[in-house]
Amino acid sequence: MRILVDLVDSKIEALDGLAKAERKSRSALIRQAVDDYLARRRTEREGNAFGLWGNRKVDGLAYQKKVRSEW
Repeated sequence: MRILVDLVDSKIEALDGLAKAERKSRSALIRQAVDDYLARRRTEREGNAFGLWGNRKVDGLAYQKKVRSEW
């Protein structure tokens, strides 16, 4: 599928320079950049799935049992 993206001339020139150095097409570089961006975002979302609990050293089930035993 094709899409239209507007970029300033300096970005196009930088892409063309990189494409020449890496012997890839401009399109290949843009596809790779989008893939990298989406992978980073996916990793961030997966990390956020743990929420505030993610950095705790206490086992979640043990904590839950302790709190419930106080009822």
